[in-house]
Amino acid sequence: MLPGYLDAEDVSGVFPSAEDYHADPNSGRNRRYTGDEFGGIIEFPFQAVALCNLVVHDRLIDLAEAIFETSDLRIYASELWAKYTGAASYEQEHHRDYLNHTPLVPSADWRWRGLEIFIWLSDVTEAHGPTHIVPLPVTAGVPALPHGYWRSERPDFYEAEVSAAGPAGTVVAYSTETFHRGTEITAPRSARYSAHVSYRRADNTWTNRHAWGDRSFHPHWAPFAEQASLRQLLLFGFPPPGHPYWTEETITQLKVRYPGLDALPCRD
Repeated sequence: MLPGYLDAEDVSGVFPSAEDYHADPNSGRNRRYTGDEFGGIIEFPFQAVALCNLVVHDRLIDLAEAIFETSDLRIYASELWAKYTGAASYEQEHHRDYLNHTPLVPSADWRWRGLEIFIWLSDVTEAHGPTHIVPLPVTAGVPALPHGYWRSERPDFYEAEVSAAGPAGTVVAYSTETFHRGTEITAPRSARYSAHVSYRRADNTWTNRHAWGDRSFHPHWAPFAEQASLRQLLLFGFPPPGHPYWTEETITQLKVRYPGLDALPCRD
């Protein structure tokens, strides 16, 4: 956990404020958050370019490069998430996420793991439903299944768990084989906002969740891509400079698709 690692971005205009939601949880756009713990998820690309830029912040890329010991990385998932007191039950069992990140099983080799990152966009105290994480040494040797364990099944996981509570801008990072759980929001009439992003090595092709070709047809994609740096675009699978894909024709046509793109790759 890295408190204050980033400056949190404003989510107003993207999500209802806590005050607006609790004024009438069952009206208009508030309905989507009620009764479904995952109802507050918005997938990348986001309508606010600043929030898109947050999940590809240079400091996050630096962190992922240090963990994976390579600069050849990919982002394979990203989303925003809003939770509101009483909107749904956010209490979860301790579980691992690898089952919906890869068709394989966790590897002890960091090269083949997925890196999951939470960024708190609001202050998250223990009353605001922070993620609780079990240190990997505690769960060493646990079989690939079952997917999760409740307290009655593995009390040792719950006794060893660490809270990821922290101020806005805190970064929480863990791998896809890490046992973790969501906790309940108990602060009265409150909300919790977060951004999530998952990184992997480029050669870990079996770890994936989102197809960026499909998302690039989304109306919020071009505003992000046109102002992104080349370092950021490479994370989404743009070929690097010098790749044989880049020809006079493909570069010309890329300018047609993205007229405002400044970070144009080059042929050599």
